[in-house]
Amino acid sequence: MKQGAWFLDFNSASPGAKQRAADLIDGKGGRYVEGAVMTSIPPYRIKVPLLLGGAGAATLAPLLVELGFDAKVASQKLGVASAVKMCRSVMIKGMEAMVIEAFTTARAYGVEDAVLASLKETFPGIDWEKQGAYFFQRVIEHGRRRSEEVREVAETVREAGLTPWSAQGTAERQAFIADLADEGLFGPKGSEAFARSADWRVEADRILGAVKKKQD
Repeated sequence: MKQGAWFLDFNSASPGAKQRAADLIDGKGGRYVEGAVMTSIPPYRIKVPLLLGGAGAATLAPLLVELGFDAKVASQKLGVASAVKMCRSVMIKGMEAMVIEAFTTARAYGVEDAVLASLKETFPGIDWEKQGAYFFQRVIEHGRRRSEEVREVAETVREAGLTPWSAQGTAERQAFIADLADEGLFGPKGSEAFARSADWRVEADRILGAVKKKQD
């Protein structure tokens, strides 16, 4: 590191991991700042909401804004920005995993319409057909990266003194879908056909078919 050089860490990692990274960078004369990307980059791109943390966050923030970033300081204390992102991911990535598990299981039993109707009654503000298709697509496309992130989420939960039962299960479900994608179940990666079905049932049937084939 050059003396005084900025090191902006966008990695999805636990607060403890960010603190250990900061010790290495700052120890060599750099200026470490954590950056937590708070939602999917498309369609925001450079304007994606970005939380900064660390002793140099307030100094770096206006420089990033000048470059076009939507950067805001979460805290001068390192790890706070990452904690916000990691705790959010317990919910967001967990919802993805739960929808895939619940919808695919419902499809296997032929009760998906009844389940969707019940969800609509309980949460009328959510279009479960549309949300289901979106979650399936996102995990099929990005399940590997998501599973790795959620393992860091689980570490964040452990650092708080809790057992990460939900996060661990989410990481396994995301990795399970990623393995199927790597095997080509959802089409060749990079092709127009890959993870582009507007009907989550198509993907659920593929998953059920792959599971049955492995059982046989």
